[in-house]
Amino acid sequence: MRRSDMPVLRLYGRRLMLRPLVEPDFTEWSEVRVRNEEWLTKWEPLRHPGLADPTRDRGAFAGRCAARERERSAGLTYPFGLFVDERLGGEVNVNHVNRGALQSATLGYWIDEALAGQGYIAEALVVVFRFAFDDLDLERLEICIVPRNRNSHRVMEKLRIRDEGVARKFLEINGTREDHARYGFTGDEWRERRRQLIAEWL
Repeated sequence: MRRSDMPVLRLYGRRLMLRPLVEPDFTEWSEVRVRNEEWLTKWEPLRHPGLADPTRDRGAFAGRCAARERERSAGLTYPFGLFVDERLGGEVNVNHVNRGALQSATLGYWIDEALAGQGYIAEALVVVFRFAFDDLDLERLEICIVPRNRNSHRVMEKLRIRDEGVARKFLEINGTREDHARYGFTGDEWRERRRQLIAEWL
């Protein structure tokens, strides 16, 4: 089967759908990202000044999609656009998949400010938990959050994800090395709480 004929991975929640972004999503992705620039960039690493901006450059966005598809094909990353009522509203990514003894990954996400506070990220994370633990057979997920990002901490509180402490100067965010709170969720915790989380969120 040619790559172009392969079915696109789709994951479903109660109110949303997750799938990898593709080049035709550029116009919609660009509109959401540009409109939310002030809302989002304070929580993200700086973009290298010598690189084209994928929020405004279709070629750069296509390159971003192609790179992520290569990583997905290699089992290293599983990136998803978050769609509500068939409209792009954010992204949720399973990053840095490690096999061998670790069997772990990290999760990252963002959402359109217009959709914030409605439980969409919490729902999307439960969808991703099910995929990561049931389909990918991972045994640990980690979510790292800047301590002052109260909205993201609230997602962890809603889902009752375990706080594992603070990693000092963990990651560059908007030009500054920032501490991050580390939240962990294991395969055992998922199996113990799976039925309850699915009933509550999916």
